[in-house]
Amino acid sequence: MPVARKILRRCLPGVRNRQGRLPGRMDALEFSPRTETELHTLTLDVLKSSEIKDFFQNPNQVRSSIVLRLSIDIDKQVPTGRDLEGIIEMMLNATLNYS
Repeated sequence: MPVARKILRRCLPGVRNRQGRLPGRMDALEFSPRTETELHTLTLDVLKSSEIKDFFQNPNQVRSSIVLRLSIDIDKQVPTGRDLEGIIEMMLNATLNYS
């Protein structure tokens, strides 16, 4: 049996054990990976749709406003303007409250 195969056979049980514990550790985080993914996606949606209309936004302000509206407690709040709030409200209604 090749040496590499022997090494893999010795390491594999430990790797499988750690792999099984990973979801539990992720659940213990302050926020779920799904929430972070949704936040990232919504932020990009707002930024890209604003850029189409030549209305460039500050990514930190967009993220902060979305965090506030989704009641996620992960960021410091950054002041935002009324125009940005309107864009974010429209985007959240279109993506989360479409029914």
